[in-house]
Amino acid sequence: MQSIHPIILSGGMGSRLWPMSRLHQPKQFQPVDGAKGPSFLQETVLRHRSEIFEDPVIVANRRQTGMIESQLKEIGCRTQIIAEPVGRNTGPAVLAAALRLLRDDRDALMAVLPSDHVIEGDMNELMGRMRVGANDGHLVTFGILPRYPETGFGYITNGAPIESCPGLHKVTSFVEKPERALAESLVADGQSFWAAGISLMRADVIAAEFERLEPETYAAVRCALERAETTETGLILEEQSFAKALDEPTERAVFERSSAIAVAPTAVSWNDVGAWSAFHAMGEKNDDGNVVGREVLTVNTRNSLVRGCGRLIAVVGMEGVIVVDTPDALLVTNHQNAQLVKEAVSLLKRDKRREIDSHAAAARDRDGAPTGVGRLVLKPGKLGEIKGTGAGGSVVTVASGSASISIGGNAVALGAGEGFFVRPGTTARVRSEGSGELTLVMVEITAEEEPPARAAPVKQKNAEPASTAQTSNRHVA
Repeated sequence: MQSIHPIILSGGMGSRLWPMSRLHQPKQFQPVDGAKGPSFLQETVLRHRSEIFEDPVIVANRRQTGMIESQLKEIGCRTQIIAEPVGRNTGPAVLAAALRLLRDDRDALMAVLPSDHVIEGDMNELMGRMRVGANDGHLVTFGILPRYPETGFGYITNGAPIESCPGLHKVTSFVEKPERALAESLVADGQSFWAAGISLMRADVIAAEFERLEPETYAAVRCALERAETTETGLILEEQSFAKALDEPTERAVFERSSAIAVAPTAVSWNDVGAWSAFHAMGEKNDDGNVVGREVLTVNTRNSLVRGCGRLIAVVGMEGVIVVDTPDALLVTNHQNAQLVKEAVSLLKRDKRREIDSHAAAARDRDGAPTGVGRLVLKPGKLGEIKGTGAGGSVVTVASGSASISIGGNAVALGAGEGFFVRPGTTARVRSEGSGELTLVMVEITAEEEPPARAAPVKQKNAEPASTAQTSNRHVA
């Protein structure tokens, strides 16, 4: 039987996991264990590396392509990236991947996989068996045996078995985030399962269902693919067409309206890690029920999650708290209010705080106020991105090493002492080209300062040292 193309969806910010997850450094690129282990994305890719799988196709925000390339290079995996110019939820993303596969293989079989879930158990064995149902034209979703009546998940209720594929059932209903009483009833009846957002299908079947149920979105995505820009690792969908697609998940756009839908229940351990309380639930707990990182001291504290970034954190006399420390932001909440972190992020967006965009190892002056200075260190061959974050953009200095800088397709090689300017909202892609580490120093420009005339990087001979980058006109393009 033919192999499966893993389609990994890597969009979204994961706002309930702020401050770890940021707009330009979202959850899927962060280590699962909060330390230096594989990221959620890397774990997802590695989970589906076997003889039944092809190399993955990753659908992601255009700004994430550099991070994806870097992380997959770390684990020695090739990939094709379909870059989205604007976010349009999972429906158009899945359709774009299906249409792309159909260019080369009219019988392509695809598994849709979120990039930021944690799974323990043999999911691949079940997927291998469900190829029979998918090849018969079923849209196979995977339902997780619920461990408790969770109100934050969707549920799938199974119906009659499908005889041609043992273990596969028809779907009688979808229930989206039920109230507590209904969730308890669904768990008790033994016929309802958590909707994991994982599915298996023929590419031509899902494409045909989109064309039938959402013809305008089908036309928009097909046009965006036809007009896509080809890159070294994949393509970038054409923005004007793609923006016309509906902003809906695949479940709402197709699955809940299609007679081809089917469910394959499984008892694997699954967690979508959608909020900080989930990190506590799946983490290794000490005798007091605490999940703590390094440099954490707890006294008379129970059932809490404490994650730091290197400096000492002491938590005394607390119950059920969540503390997450990063170099530029600190979160303090509890399990009952963990879902409300998303509302805090909304307020940060309203106030245009840069802490929602990217992590920054922010320097501080003697009074503890931020100086608007950050640092980025890349190992040889690694990729990174820098966004102009100040009111007037950012000046970036190569403090050590060699770099290739690209803004809007204009690439320039820079060495130590040279610099470039990134306008507000513009993103520069950076690659460490030398044999040693590349260190960049970013300095924000305030609104009162006159921004440079051009955004493209230009070499600066005899540039000023990094400490004067904020005021030196010779140091910017």
